[in-house]
Amino acid sequence: VQLQASGGGLVQPGGSLRLSCAASGSGFIIDAMNWYRQAPGKQRESVARSSGGDIRNYVDYGQGRFSISTDYAKKMVYLQMNSLKPEDTAVYYCNARWRYYGRSFERESWGQGTLVTVSS
Repeated sequence: VQLQASGGGLVQPGGSLRLSCAASGSGFIIDAMNWYRQAPGKQRESVARSSGGDIRNYVDYGQGRFSISTDYAKKMVYLQMNSLKPEDTAVYYCNARWRYYGRSFERESWGQGTLVTVSS
């Protein structure tokens, strides 16, 4: 399974971006699709996770700025980011946990990352 992320770019503080990530391949079931980010000089951190009906946001601490959504039929995951702050500047990675049909062993794939820069 390959993941292709897109939608990053330069945005002013307070602006919005929508990241997209498409999974390609065949014969697999997606268990979860997630977003992570890594800021310069920092460790990669979890941004948001969508697994079945369970959605978790990890970085905006209830502020409601980030929203993850998925379309499993299209094998897509999105991250809507509003009211962006300079500290949101990072490379954003999509991640998928998946299994081949009829198999229980879960595998993991990562996208190549898309850079989000929040600056005036």
